[in-house]
Amino acid sequence: MNVKDVYNAIDAAAPFSLAMDFDNPGLLVGDPDEQVKGALVALDVTDNVIDEAVSRGANLIVTHHPVIFHPMKRVTADTLVWRLVRAGLSVVSAHTNLDIARGGVNDILAARLELADTAPLEETCPGEGIGRVGALARGMTPPEFAYYVKRMLDLQAVRYCDGGRAIERVAVCGGSGGNMLEAAAAAGCQAYVTGDVKHDVMLDAVHRGITLLDAGHFGTETIVLDYLAGLVRAAVGEGVPVVIARTNVDVTTTI
Repeated sequence: MNVKDVYNAIDAAAPFSLAMDFDNPGLLVGDPDEQVKGALVALDVTDNVIDEAVSRGANLIVTHHPVIFHPMKRVTADTLVWRLVRAGLSVVSAHTNLDIARGGVNDILAARLELADTAPLEETCPGEGIGRVGALARGMTPPEFAYYVKRMLDLQAVRYCDGGRAIERVAVCGGSGGNMLEAAAAAGCQAYVTGDVKHDVMLDAVHRGITLLDAGHFGTETIVLDYLAGLVRAAVGEGVPVVIARTNVDVTTTI
């Protein structure tokens, strides 16, 4: 199977047409007609992920975050794109399309927290949307819910502010979703789980009576890799090795 077959399989599950205007998903490096010898799945393309792909004999990297996000004016030897081309590696990235699509990042995040009766937090097109809203099986206090999220997402730590109310209805948004706090409030949520939350957003959450949990960008999105790897395996068949990168790690350390 070729690189374009992997692209098409991902497109069928999480159409690239769903991606938000600012995004840059798709086949970002490589030849769509090249036969896939092995694939490595990771949240990001890093130097270590490239090294691992080479060591495994893989010629395709599939990521959530695009390796080319901002316009590039030059490709020099100190860039990841240069390394990818020199190593003969193709890259397919599924970003906000995988956030929005059913079964993608936000559905998986909601499922990990065992939320029921889920719906999009903010609609981006008819029937589709970014984030999810759902109900807990039972009410929890803010500290209890914080420990619950930490355990269910298998995290070292979470940051949270106490909204001062019992929690029954929860909003989630994988990655950096602090700008959607107002949508969580409008949806009647007592808690919101996302990543990369700024100080002023925490203050606003307390003012609104919402328990806001910063579970980290990595922590709220790395959970999609099993699903993404499954899409790749279905595309290439049993004869081609597809693995989640062992170098797919959070580069930050909590002490």
